Amino acid sequence: MAAHRRTLVIFGAGGDLSTRLLLPGLGQLLAADRGIELELIGASNAELTAEAWQDLLRTAFAKGGADPEATEPVVAGSRYVVADATDADDLRGILGHCETAPVLYFALPPAVTEASCRALDTIELPDGISLALEKPFGTDLASAAALNRLVSRLAPESRVHRVDHFLGKSTVLNLLGLRFANRVFEQSWNAENIEKIEIHYDEKLGLESRAGYYDKAGALVDMVQSHLLLVLALATMEPPSTLDADDLRGAMAQALRATHLWPGETDQVARRARYTAGTIDGRELLSYAEEEGVDPALETETLAEITLTVDNWRWAGVPIVLRSGKALDATRKDIVVTFKPVPHLPTGFTSAPSPTLLRIALDPNGIQLDINVNGEGDPFTLETVSLETDLGAGQLDAYGEVLAGILTGDPSISVRADVAEECWRIITPILEAWKKGAVPLDEYPAGSTGPAHWADRTH
Repeated sequence: MAAHRRTLVIFGAGGDLSTRLLLPGLGQLLAADRGIELELIGASNAELTAEAWQDLLRTAFAKGGADPEATEPVVAGSRYVVADATDADDLRGILGHCETAPVLYFALPPAVTEASCRALDTIELPDGISLALEKPFGTDLASAAALNRLVSRLAPESRVHRVDHFLGKSTVLNLLGLRFANRVFEQSWNAENIEKIEIHYDEKLGLESRAGYYDKAGALVDMVQSHLLLVLALATMEPPSTLDADDLRGAMAQALRATHLWPGETDQVARRARYTAGTIDGRELLSYAEEEGVDPALETETLAEITLTVDNWRWAGVPIVLRSGKALDATRKDIVVTFKPVPHLPTGFTSAPSPTLLRIALDPNGIQLDINVNGEGDPFTLETVSLETDLGAGQLDAYGEVLAGILTGDPSISVRADVAEECWRIITPILEAWKKGAVPLDEYPAGSTGPAHWADRTH
């Protein structure tokens, strides 16, 4: 295996994202021996000694389960720089320290990342530079398009990695194998056979001290606009010729270009709610509006459910429901495909068949297929049985896979510029309707399934 020699610069190196997710994933990657020779530079505006930085790295790498023998050479050779990521002189100094083509990873708030990119646009950049930017990519369609134009001046699209760690989840990648390596599924993966598709990401967790970000984003932007729309693209796209970046991301973009809000009144196909006080697993939760750092006047939703259509030959007429919420009664992270009833059931069966359901779990990994079989004791009745299997976890966690693609120059699981814009385009009518108050902000007690009347509505 040819070695990939790269310099990784992490801006915001001592922050929560870096220490909780990014560095543990990097430790896993180094321990997996993917042929990456790495020079690591941490950068932040916080004072930190070289010893403290190396201790931070060891702790974070151990959190990811990495073998210290595999990571210690990187720790020992790493450097920490006190720098302002938005200052052109500081950026010029950091780039001057890079021994190989640098990857700049912005583990920073979106506004700071954009300011840093503007500063980079004023200085000479080294050959081969790559950029890694965390979601959200922009705050609306116009800002995403403007940021794309800015970033395109810094590096070619193949070296711009818009990170959405959902694309690093082994289960999401397993969706490609399930669909395209099994004739039994792909032959029936269309509007003729499928009644509806639902993608859920429900959590028991409440706000968990994230008001600074979440209260300005809400469930729609935090989860649906990025994560779940990308899962939708993988679930509905046409078979790509290869899994190369151009083919895979092109197929995803094609599916999203055909995606629109389901026809009808916005308040019927785009619902929102926020939790009130309640109890989850014996833990008392405050009403969202009373959480520290929350501005109730923003009317931020903690539960969003939207119904979309993919307007093409394969999916015309199939509702696709995306739902994500916090402080709910159960954790549910899955894709549910409901197949249409058989066109004719032979006369003589004494019970009606249940819908055939395919459940693809996003966390933990697994597949469950519910089918109808003859009932025990009476062959003229029908009952449902479930065929289940676990899917093995990948060698790396989501951030390990993301970093592997970035450091080896493979953008396959990075979000392409047009895909980022399409995701904003799809939800723009919803955001506008919510801003105008055209959709009521319903409420649900923490620890419930959501607003009681939502269960009565069908699409």
